[in-house]
Amino acid sequence: MSRTRFNYGIFFLEALNSLSTGFYFNYLFFFLKSEFAFTSKQNLLVCALNGLIFAPCALYGGRFGQKHGYMNAVALGTAIMFVCLVASVFLATAPALMVAMGLWTFGMCFTWPNLEALISDRQDPAKLPGLLGIYNVVWSGFNAIAYFSGGAVAEAFGWKSIFWIPAAILVAQFAAVLRLRPSWAVLGRAPVEVTGDIHESHPQGALFLKMAWIANPFAYIAINAIIPLIPDVANKLHLTPKFAGFFCSIWFFARMATFAALALWPGWHYRFGYLIVSYAGLLVSFGAILLFDNLWAIIAAQILFGWCVGLIYYSSLYYSMHVGETKGEHGGIHEAVLGLGIFAGPAIGAASLALFPGHRSSGVIGVEIVLAIGLSTLFFVRRRGRAAMDRATVSGRI
Repeated sequence: MSRTRFNYGIFFLEALNSLSTGFYFNYLFFFLKSEFAFTSKQNLLVCALNGLIFAPCALYGGRFGQKHGYMNAVALGTAIMFVCLVASVFLATAPALMVAMGLWTFGMCFTWPNLEALISDRQDPAKLPGLLGIYNVVWSGFNAIAYFSGGAVAEAFGWKSIFWIPAAILVAQFAAVLRLRPSWAVLGRAPVEVTGDIHESHPQGALFLKMAWIANPFAYIAINAIIPLIPDVANKLHLTPKFAGFFCSIWFFARMATFAALALWPGWHYRFGYLIVSYAGLLVSFGAILLFDNLWAIIAAQILFGWCVGLIYYSSLYYSMHVGETKGEHGGIHEAVLGLGIFAGPAIGAASLALFPGHRSSGVIGVEIVLAIGLSTLFFVRRRGRAAMDRATVSGRI
């Protein structure tokens, strides 16, 4: 199998993985609210638990793939996720479902870091930026499709469908892994094909990698403070789960469009202005989505939110794969810092609601304060990094 055909296979794998994870996890909060009357605070805590597990396990999953093989890691993760989802169909209590969710998260941590590594490792350097762009468009596009259609599917087939439909998708995913595994055994040892000039590392590569690894978890703080509260946004706007899926998927599609635009236009690479403006837009759009009552204002905020989280995420993945050679380990770090955001966002929101139960917007304000701290941190790291480079230039080391 050629490297090009293998790349298509990896895109197919990530599409299936994104579809199954998006359908299950995003609609788990609707399920818990409907079947167990979970409050906003409880849904936020569920999301925080997911992030608490995801952060260290993603780091481990990346290292596992680096040591034992990327395809082996993806196969293991797919199998664990499948078992957890099948078991969830038959579980009848919230605590049991939380245990299954935690184990499912553990399994998922073997998939994403190693799928990222498979599309990046031993790849033609001239093709890598474009391939990462396609990778981002594929996973975000199928995640958007999952959210857009999930509410309608759940209404048609019942809430248990959020378990058995993703499980069925994972069967196809496991079969695809087995089909691609022998090809990677050959390609992983073959000489790297080079079709263009190999560009030297950017002199600020390490600095931009550090800033992206800081910004991305803060973006996921915002994302994962929003997702558990979408059922409340739907109630506020009097939307059924089906129409909530249609309406609240706008930012998912905006993120996908952002990935496509950034893949076609490399001018944002190593440009601090784009990163910082996107982060500032994140602050504004996050609050608008959760606090505004006007339908059109929320639509505009979702479009801005999708652009901002798209550029920040793309920065983290691009610099993770562009700086350094340990793709699996860097993919694990990229996902692990993302997991910190998945934990911190809902945890801060839940803590704010617990401390100020009489204020509906207290969770949003708490997250906004933390996001503002992240903005200050970016400026601080940027200033220190530039100062260090200036000193190194003067001393003759650069």
